Amino acid sequence: MQYKATDVSPVAVKVEVTVAAEEASAALTTATMLFKGQADVKGFRKGKVPTEIIEQRFRKQIASEATNDLLNVHINEILGELAITPLSGLEVDAGLLAKGEEFKYSFSFEKAPAFDLPEYAGLSVEEEETVCAPEEIDKVIERIRGNVAELAAVKGDRAAVDGDVAMVSFTAYENGQPVPGVRADNFQLTLGEGQALPEFEALVKSVPSGGQGQGAMTFPADFINESLAGKTVEMHVTVHLVKEKILPPVDDDLAKKAGNFETLAALREAIGKSYEKNRQDLNRAAAQKKLLDELLAKVDFPYPPRMVEHNVGGMFEEFIDRLERQGKNLASLGKTEAEIREEFRPKAMELVKIQIFLLAVAAKESLTVSPGEIDAELKRIAVNSGQDLISVKQMYEERNLVVPLKDRLLADKAMDLIYGKAKIVRVPAKAEEAAV
Repeated sequence: MQYKATDVSPVAVKVEVTVAAEEASAALTTATMLFKGQADVKGFRKGKVPTEIIEQRFRKQIASEATNDLLNVHINEILGELAITPLSGLEVDAGLLAKGEEFKYSFSFEKAPAFDLPEYAGLSVEEEETVCAPEEIDKVIERIRGNVAELAAVKGDRAAVDGDVAMVSFTAYENGQPVPGVRADNFQLTLGEGQALPEFEALVKSVPSGGQGQGAMTFPADFINESLAGKTVEMHVTVHLVKEKILPPVDDDLAKKAGNFETLAALREAIGKSYEKNRQDLNRAAAQKKLLDELLAKVDFPYPPRMVEHNVGGMFEEFIDRLERQGKNLASLGKTEAEIREEFRPKAMELVKIQIFLLAVAAKESLTVSPGEIDAELKRIAVNSGQDLISVKQMYEERNLVVPLKDRLLADKAMDLIYGKAKIVRVPAKAEEAAV
Protein backbone atom coordinates (compact mmCIF):
# COMPACT_ATOMS: atom_id res chain seq x y z
CA MET A 1 0.00 0.00 0.00
CA GLN A 2 1.26 3.45 -0.93
CA TYR A 3 -0.32 6.79 -0.12
CA LYS A 4 0.08 10.51 -0.66
CA ALA A 5 -1.28 13.04 1.84
CA THR A 6 -1.98 16.57 0.62
CA ASP A 7 -3.06 19.63 2.60
CA VAL A 8 -5.89 20.97 0.45
CA SER A 9 -6.37 23.84 2.93
CA PRO A 10 -5.02 24.83 6.35
CA VAL A 11 -7.79 22.72 7.89
CA ALA A 12 -8.31 19.90 5.38
CA VAL A 13 -6.29 16.89 4.24
CA LYS A 14 -6.82 14.56 1.29
CA VAL A 15 -5.11 11.17 1.23
CA GLU A 16 -4.81 9.22 -2.05
CA VAL A 17 -4.08 5.51 -1.64
CA THR A 18 -2.89 2.90 -4.12
CA VAL A 19 -3.19 -0.80 -3.31
CA ALA A 20 -1.19 -3.32 -5.32
CA ALA A 21 -3.12 -6.02 -7.16
CA GLU A 22 -1.51 -8.70 -4.99
CA GLU A 23 -2.74 -7.09 -1.75
CA ALA A 24 -6.22 -6.57 -3.21
CA SER A 25 -6.42 -10.22 -4.23
CA ALA A 26 -5.20 -11.37 -0.81
CA ALA A 27 -7.91 -9.32 0.91
CA LEU A 28 -10.56 -10.88 -1.33
CA THR A 29 -9.21 -14.37 -0.66
CA THR A 30 -9.36 -13.80 3.11
CA ALA A 31 -12.94 -12.56 2.89
CA THR A 32 -13.88 -15.52 0.69
CA MET A 33 -12.50 -17.98 3.23
CA LEU A 34 -14.52 -16.32 5.99
CA PHE A 35 -17.69 -16.62 3.93
CA LYS A 36 -16.83 -20.21 3.10
CA GLY A 37 -16.62 -21.11 6.78
CA GLN A 38 -19.95 -19.47 7.64
CA ALA A 39 -22.16 -19.83 4.55
CA ASP A 40 -25.13 -22.19 4.46
CA VAL A 41 -25.59 -23.58 0.95
CA LYS A 42 -28.12 -26.29 0.25
CA GLY A 43 -26.50 -29.58 -0.67
CA PHE A 44 -23.23 -28.88 1.14
CA ARG A 45 -22.06 -29.20 4.70
CA LYS A 46 -21.09 -25.97 6.43
CA GLY A 47 -17.48 -25.12 5.61
CA LYS A 48 -17.36 -27.62 2.73
CA VAL A 49 -18.84 -25.44 -0.03
CA PRO A 50 -16.47 -25.20 -3.04
CA THR A 51 -14.70 -21.85 -3.29
CA GLU A 52 -16.02 -21.32 -6.84
CA ILE A 53 -19.62 -21.53 -5.62
CA ILE A 54 -18.93 -19.17 -2.69
CA GLU A 55 -17.41 -16.62 -5.08
CA GLN A 56 -20.35 -16.96 -7.45
CA ARG A 57 -23.07 -16.77 -4.79
CA PHE A 58 -21.59 -14.02 -2.61
CA ARG A 59 -19.45 -12.01 -5.04
CA LYS A 60 -20.81 -8.56 -4.07
CA GLN A 61 -20.90 -9.27 -0.33
CA ILE A 62 -17.33 -10.60 -0.42
CA ALA A 63 -16.06 -7.57 -2.33
CA SER A 64 -17.85 -5.19 0.04
CA GLU A 65 -16.60 -6.97 3.17
CA ALA A 66 -13.03 -7.18 1.88
CA THR A 67 -13.02 -3.53 0.83
CA ASN A 68 -14.33 -2.30 4.18
CA ASP A 69 -11.84 -4.41 6.13
CA LEU A 70 -8.94 -3.21 4.00
CA LEU A 71 -10.01 0.43 4.27
CA ASN A 72 -10.26 0.23 8.06
CA VAL A 73 -6.77 -1.26 8.35
CA HIS A 74 -5.21 1.20 5.91
CA ILE A 75 -6.89 4.34 7.25
CA ASN A 76 -5.97 3.59 10.86
CA GLU A 77 -2.39 2.85 9.80
CA ILE A 78 -2.13 6.02 7.71
CA LEU A 79 -3.60 8.28 10.39
CA GLY A 80 -1.17 6.79 12.90
CA GLU A 81 1.79 7.50 10.62
CA LEU A 82 0.56 11.03 9.88
CA ALA A 83 -0.02 11.62 13.62
CA ILE A 84 -3.19 13.56 12.83
CA THR A 85 -6.49 13.29 14.68
CA PRO A 86 -9.40 14.13 12.36
CA LEU A 87 -11.75 16.79 13.74
CA SER A 88 -14.68 15.51 11.71
CA GLY A 89 -15.84 12.28 10.14
CA LEU A 90 -13.89 10.89 7.21
CA GLU A 91 -15.19 11.28 3.67
CA VAL A 92 -14.15 8.16 1.75
CA ASP A 93 -14.25 7.87 -2.04
CA ALA A 94 -13.79 4.20 -2.92
CA GLY A 95 -15.16 1.54 -5.21
CA LEU A 96 -14.87 -2.22 -4.61
CA LEU A 97 -11.86 -4.50 -4.74
CA ALA A 98 -11.45 -6.69 -7.82
CA LYS A 99 -9.24 -9.78 -8.01
CA GLY A 100 -5.97 -9.23 -9.83
CA GLU A 101 -6.51 -5.48 -10.20
CA GLU A 102 -4.80 -2.50 -8.63
CA PHE A 103 -7.15 -0.63 -6.28
CA LYS A 104 -7.18 3.12 -5.75
CA TYR A 105 -9.21 5.18 -3.31
CA SER A 106 -9.03 8.42 -1.37
CA PHE A 107 -10.31 9.85 1.88
CA SER A 108 -10.53 13.38 3.24
CA PHE A 109 -10.89 14.85 6.69
CA GLU A 110 -10.58 18.08 8.61
CA LYS A 111 -7.71 18.77 10.97
CA ALA A 112 -6.84 21.43 13.50
CA PRO A 113 -5.16 24.50 11.98
CA ALA A 114 -1.61 25.37 13.00
CA PHE A 115 -1.25 28.35 15.34
CA ASP A 116 0.98 29.56 18.15
CA LEU A 117 -0.38 29.07 21.64
CA PRO A 118 -0.18 32.20 23.82
CA GLU A 119 1.18 31.96 27.36
CA TYR A 120 -1.62 30.54 29.48
CA ALA A 121 0.12 29.94 32.81
CA GLY A 122 -0.02 32.51 35.59
CA LEU A 123 -2.86 34.64 34.24
CA SER A 124 -4.72 36.74 36.79
CA VAL A 125 -8.51 36.53 37.01
CA GLU A 126 -11.14 37.77 39.42
CA GLU A 127 -13.54 35.28 40.96
CA GLU A 128 -16.45 36.19 43.17
CA GLU A 129 -16.56 34.89 46.71
CA THR A 130 -19.35 32.53 47.63
CA VAL A 131 -22.10 34.12 49.70
CA CYS A 132 -24.98 32.14 51.17
CA ALA A 133 -27.35 34.58 52.85
CA PRO A 134 -30.03 33.21 55.22
CA GLU A 135 -32.68 34.55 52.84
CA GLU A 136 -31.51 32.12 50.17
CA ILE A 137 -32.07 29.20 52.52
CA ASP A 138 -35.49 30.63 53.39
CA LYS A 139 -36.44 30.65 49.69
CA VAL A 140 -35.59 26.97 49.37
CA ILE A 141 -37.52 26.19 52.56
CA GLU A 142 -40.58 27.90 51.06
CA ARG A 143 -40.28 25.81 47.90
CA ILE A 144 -40.09 22.67 50.03
CA ARG A 145 -43.22 23.74 51.92
CA GLY A 146 -45.02 24.13 48.61
CA ASN A 147 -43.89 20.71 47.41
CA VAL A 148 -45.11 18.86 50.52
CA ALA A 149 -48.22 20.98 51.06
CA GLU A 150 -51.59 19.27 51.34
CA LEU A 151 -54.53 20.29 49.17
CA ALA A 152 -57.88 21.18 50.71
CA ALA A 153 -61.08 22.39 49.06
CA VAL A 154 -61.61 26.12 49.56
CA LYS A 155 -64.51 27.22 51.70
CA GLY A 156 -67.52 28.68 49.94
CA ASP A 157 -67.35 29.65 46.29
CA ARG A 158 -64.03 31.50 46.32
CA ALA A 159 -62.46 31.78 42.89
CA ALA A 160 -59.03 30.30 42.28
CA VAL A 161 -55.88 32.35 42.72
CA ASP A 162 -52.27 31.66 41.80
CA GLY A 163 -51.04 28.60 43.67
CA ASP A 164 -54.46 26.97 43.80
CA VAL A 165 -55.40 23.79 41.95
CA ALA A 166 -58.66 23.88 40.00
CA MET A 167 -60.62 21.01 38.47
CA VAL A 168 -61.83 22.44 35.17
CA SER A 169 -63.89 21.41 32.15
CA PHE A 170 -63.85 23.59 29.05
CA THR A 171 -65.05 23.78 25.47
CA ALA A 172 -64.17 26.32 22.78
CA TYR A 173 -66.80 27.63 20.36
CA GLU A 174 -66.53 29.46 17.06
CA ASN A 175 -69.67 30.89 15.47
CA GLY A 176 -71.70 28.89 17.96
CA GLN A 177 -70.10 25.57 17.00
CA PRO A 178 -67.63 23.56 19.13
CA VAL A 179 -64.04 23.82 17.90
CA PRO A 180 -62.67 20.31 17.23
CA GLY A 181 -59.93 19.27 19.63
CA VAL A 182 -60.39 22.15 22.08
CA ARG A 183 -62.27 20.43 24.88
CA ALA A 184 -61.42 18.69 28.15
CA ASP A 185 -63.31 17.30 31.14
CA ASN A 186 -62.09 17.40 34.74
CA PHE A 187 -58.75 18.87 33.78
CA GLN A 188 -56.51 19.59 36.80
CA LEU A 189 -54.85 22.99 36.48
CA THR A 190 -52.36 24.57 38.88
CA LEU A 191 -52.71 28.34 38.55
CA GLY A 192 -49.72 30.61 38.19
CA GLU A 193 -47.26 28.02 36.89
CA GLY A 194 -47.71 28.61 33.17
CA GLN A 195 -49.50 25.33 32.53
CA ALA A 196 -52.10 27.08 30.38
CA LEU A 197 -52.30 30.21 28.24
CA PRO A 198 -52.54 33.42 30.33
CA GLU A 199 -55.98 34.33 28.93
CA PHE A 200 -57.32 30.90 29.86
CA GLU A 201 -55.94 31.13 33.40
CA ALA A 202 -57.43 34.61 33.77
CA LEU A 203 -60.84 33.24 32.73
CA VAL A 204 -60.58 30.35 35.22
CA LYS A 205 -59.66 32.78 38.02
CA SER A 206 -62.75 34.86 37.23
CA VAL A 207 -65.13 31.93 37.85
CA PRO A 208 -66.16 30.99 41.43
CA SER A 209 -65.66 27.44 42.65
CA GLY A 210 -68.60 25.34 41.40
CA GLY A 211 -69.52 27.97 38.82
CA GLN A 212 -69.42 28.49 35.07
CA GLY A 213 -68.11 31.29 32.92
CA GLN A 214 -67.24 32.22 29.39
CA GLY A 215 -65.15 34.74 27.55
CA ALA A 216 -63.31 35.51 24.35
CA MET A 217 -59.83 34.06 24.04
CA THR A 218 -57.27 34.55 21.29
CA PHE A 219 -54.63 31.91 20.61
CA PRO A 220 -51.06 33.20 20.03
CA ALA A 221 -49.98 33.69 16.44
CA ASP A 222 -47.20 31.13 16.99
CA PHE A 223 -49.45 28.50 18.59
CA ILE A 224 -48.28 24.99 17.67
CA ASN A 225 -51.73 24.04 16.30
CA GLU A 226 -51.68 26.08 13.10
CA SER A 227 -55.47 25.78 12.68
CA LEU A 228 -55.88 27.71 15.95
CA ALA A 229 -52.94 30.13 15.65
CA GLY A 230 -54.18 33.72 15.90
CA LYS A 231 -57.81 32.59 16.10
CA THR A 232 -60.30 34.06 18.61
CA VAL A 233 -62.81 31.66 20.18
CA GLU A 234 -65.51 31.78 22.83
CA MET A 235 -64.26 29.66 25.73
CA HIS A 236 -66.84 28.09 28.07
CA VAL A 237 -65.42 27.03 31.42
CA THR A 238 -66.78 25.07 34.37
CA VAL A 239 -64.76 25.19 37.59
CA HIS A 240 -65.86 22.07 39.47
CA LEU A 241 -63.64 22.51 42.49
CA VAL A 242 -60.87 24.75 43.78
CA LYS A 243 -58.25 23.44 46.19
CA GLU A 244 -55.72 25.52 48.07
CA LYS A 245 -52.34 24.48 49.39
CA ILE A 246 -52.10 24.10 53.16
CA LEU A 247 -48.47 24.87 53.89
CA PRO A 248 -46.91 22.96 56.79
CA PRO A 249 -45.16 24.86 59.58
CA VAL A 250 -41.41 25.36 59.39
CA ASP A 251 -40.24 22.88 62.00
CA ASP A 252 -38.47 19.56 62.47
CA ASP A 253 -41.41 17.66 60.96
CA LEU A 254 -40.94 19.61 57.72
CA ALA A 255 -37.28 18.59 57.70
CA LYS A 256 -38.24 14.94 58.05
CA LYS A 257 -40.73 15.23 55.18
CA ALA A 258 -38.08 16.87 53.01
CA GLY A 259 -35.62 13.99 53.37
CA ASN A 260 -33.41 12.22 55.84
CA PHE A 261 -33.13 15.13 58.23
CA GLU A 262 -33.95 14.87 61.92
CA THR A 263 -34.07 18.59 62.58
CA LEU A 264 -34.79 21.85 60.81
CA ALA A 265 -31.25 22.97 61.60
CA ALA A 266 -29.84 19.95 59.76
CA LEU A 267 -32.02 20.71 56.74
CA ARG A 268 -30.92 24.35 56.67
CA GLU A 269 -27.28 23.28 56.94
CA ALA A 270 -27.66 20.87 54.01
CA ILE A 271 -29.38 23.55 51.92
CA GLY A 272 -26.59 26.00 52.72
CA LYS A 273 -23.87 23.54 51.70
CA SER A 274 -25.68 22.72 48.46
CA TYR A 275 -26.13 26.40 47.67
CA GLU A 276 -22.46 27.12 48.36
CA LYS A 277 -21.36 24.23 46.13
CA ASN A 278 -23.59 25.39 43.27
CA ARG A 279 -22.47 29.00 43.67
CA GLN A 280 -18.80 27.99 43.79
CA ASP A 281 -19.25 26.02 40.57
CA LEU A 282 -20.93 29.02 38.91
CA ASN A 283 -18.23 31.42 40.10
CA ARG A 284 -15.50 29.05 38.94
CA ALA A 285 -17.17 28.69 35.51
CA ALA A 286 -17.43 32.48 35.21
CA ALA A 287 -13.74 32.87 36.03
CA GLN A 288 -12.81 30.16 33.53
CA LYS A 289 -14.79 31.95 30.84
CA LYS A 290 -12.89 35.18 31.53
CA LEU A 291 -9.59 33.31 31.18
CA LEU A 292 -10.72 31.63 27.99
CA ASP A 293 -12.02 34.86 26.45
CA GLU A 294 -8.69 36.55 27.19
CA LEU A 295 -6.73 33.74 25.56
CA LEU A 296 -8.98 33.36 22.53
CA ALA A 297 -8.62 37.07 21.78
CA LYS A 298 -4.90 36.44 21.23
CA VAL A 299 -5.28 33.76 18.55
CA ASP A 300 -6.75 33.68 15.08
CA PHE A 301 -7.06 30.73 12.73
CA PRO A 302 -9.41 29.35 10.05
CA TYR A 303 -12.30 27.16 11.15
CA PRO A 304 -12.92 23.68 9.68
CA PRO A 305 -16.19 24.23 7.75
CA ARG A 306 -17.70 20.78 8.33
CA MET A 307 -17.03 21.09 12.04
CA VAL A 308 -18.85 24.42 12.07
CA GLU A 309 -21.76 22.98 10.10
CA HIS A 310 -22.01 20.07 12.54
CA ASN A 311 -22.34 22.53 15.42
CA VAL A 312 -24.91 24.59 13.53
CA GLY A 313 -26.95 21.45 12.89
CA GLY A 314 -26.85 20.40 16.53
CA MET A 315 -27.87 23.86 17.73
CA PHE A 316 -30.71 23.99 15.23
CA GLU A 317 -32.07 20.60 16.34
CA GLU A 318 -31.98 21.68 20.00
CA PHE A 319 -33.76 24.91 19.07
CA ILE A 320 -36.55 23.05 17.28
CA ASP A 321 -36.96 20.71 20.28
CA ARG A 322 -37.32 23.69 22.64
CA LEU A 323 -39.74 25.36 20.26
CA GLU A 324 -41.99 22.30 20.13
CA ARG A 325 -41.94 21.93 23.91
CA GLN A 326 -43.24 25.51 24.10
CA GLY A 327 -46.11 24.63 21.79
CA LYS A 328 -44.65 26.59 18.88
CA ASN A 329 -43.38 25.77 15.41
CA LEU A 330 -40.85 27.09 12.92
CA ALA A 331 -43.42 28.68 10.61
CA SER A 332 -44.76 30.85 13.44
CA LEU A 333 -41.42 32.68 13.73
CA GLY A 334 -41.64 34.14 10.25
CA LYS A 335 -38.12 32.93 9.42
CA THR A 336 -36.76 30.20 7.19
CA GLU A 337 -34.62 27.33 8.41
CA ALA A 338 -31.67 28.81 6.51
CA GLU A 339 -32.06 32.16 8.28
CA ILE A 340 -32.19 30.57 11.71
CA ARG A 341 -29.19 28.36 10.97
CA GLU A 342 -27.26 31.46 9.90
CA GLU A 343 -28.10 33.12 13.23
CA PHE A 344 -26.48 30.17 15.00
CA ARG A 345 -23.30 30.33 12.92
CA PRO A 346 -21.35 32.86 15.06
CA LYS A 347 -21.93 30.78 18.20
CA ALA A 348 -21.07 27.59 16.32
CA MET A 349 -17.79 29.15 15.17
CA GLU A 350 -17.03 30.26 18.72
CA LEU A 351 -17.49 26.70 20.00
CA VAL A 352 -15.16 25.39 17.29
CA LYS A 353 -12.51 27.94 18.24
CA ILE A 354 -12.78 26.98 21.91
CA GLN A 355 -12.46 23.26 21.17
CA ILE A 356 -9.49 23.65 18.83
CA PHE A 357 -7.70 25.92 21.30
CA LEU A 358 -8.26 23.67 24.32
CA LEU A 359 -7.30 20.52 22.40
CA ALA A 360 -4.06 22.26 21.42
CA VAL A 361 -3.38 22.97 25.10
CA ALA A 362 -4.19 19.34 25.92
CA ALA A 363 -1.73 18.15 23.27
CA LYS A 364 1.04 20.46 24.50
CA GLU A 365 0.52 19.30 28.09
CA SER A 366 0.27 15.63 27.03
CA LEU A 367 -3.13 15.31 28.66
CA THR A 368 -4.98 12.04 28.09
CA VAL A 369 -8.38 10.51 28.72
CA SER A 370 -8.41 6.91 29.90
CA PRO A 371 -11.02 4.29 28.90
CA GLY A 372 -12.12 4.32 32.54
CA GLU A 373 -12.83 8.05 32.38
CA ILE A 374 -14.88 7.59 29.22
CA ASP A 375 -16.85 4.78 30.89
CA ALA A 376 -17.44 6.96 33.95
CA GLU A 377 -18.79 9.77 31.78
CA LEU A 378 -21.04 7.38 29.87
CA LYS A 379 -22.33 6.08 33.19
CA ARG A 380 -23.08 9.64 34.32
CA ILE A 381 -24.93 10.30 31.05
CA ALA A 382 -26.92 7.08 31.49
CA VAL A 383 -27.93 7.99 35.05
CA ASN A 384 -28.94 11.55 34.12
CA SER A 385 -30.96 10.40 31.11
CA GLY A 386 -32.61 7.47 32.90
CA GLN A 387 -31.19 4.94 30.42
CA ASP A 388 -29.19 1.80 31.06
CA LEU A 389 -25.44 1.99 30.52
CA ILE A 390 -25.33 -0.68 27.79
CA SER A 391 -27.86 1.23 25.65
CA VAL A 392 -25.94 4.48 26.05
CA LYS A 393 -22.64 2.83 25.11
CA GLN A 394 -24.21 1.21 22.07
CA MET A 395 -25.73 4.51 20.93
CA TYR A 396 -22.41 6.36 21.27
CA GLU A 397 -20.56 3.65 19.35
CA GLU A 398 -23.14 3.37 16.56
CA ARG A 399 -23.29 7.15 16.08
CA ASN A 400 -19.50 7.57 16.26
CA LEU A 401 -19.82 9.80 19.33
CA VAL A 402 -17.07 8.24 21.44
CA VAL A 403 -14.26 10.34 19.91
CA PRO A 404 -16.20 13.63 20.30
CA LEU A 405 -16.89 12.63 23.91
CA LYS A 406 -13.20 11.99 24.47
CA ASP A 407 -12.34 15.37 22.93
CA ARG A 408 -14.82 17.11 25.24
CA LEU A 409 -13.26 15.47 28.28
CA LEU A 410 -9.81 16.46 27.03
CA ALA A 411 -10.97 20.06 26.55
CA ASP A 412 -12.39 20.08 30.09
CA LYS A 413 -9.05 18.87 31.44
CA ALA A 414 -7.23 21.59 29.51
CA MET A 415 -9.54 24.27 30.90
CA ASP A 416 -9.05 22.95 34.43
CA LEU A 417 -5.29 23.07 33.89
CA ILE A 418 -5.39 26.71 32.73
CA TYR A 419 -7.55 27.60 35.72
CA GLY A 420 -5.23 25.70 38.06
CA LYS A 421 -2.23 27.68 36.80
CA ALA A 422 -4.04 31.03 37.11
CA LYS A 423 -3.76 33.58 39.92
CA ILE A 424 -7.28 33.73 41.38
CA VAL A 425 -8.21 37.08 42.92
CA ARG A 426 -11.22 36.76 45.22
CA VAL A 427 -13.66 39.67 45.06
CA PRO A 428 -16.93 40.31 46.93
CA ALA A 429 -20.04 38.90 45.30
CA LYS A 430 -22.20 41.42 43.50
CA ALA A 431 -25.27 42.28 45.51
CA GLU A 432 -27.73 41.41 42.76
CA GLU A 433 -26.09 38.01 42.18
CA ALA A 434 -25.58 37.15 45.83
CA ALA A 435 -29.35 36.97 46.15
CA VAL A 436 -29.86 34.58 43.26
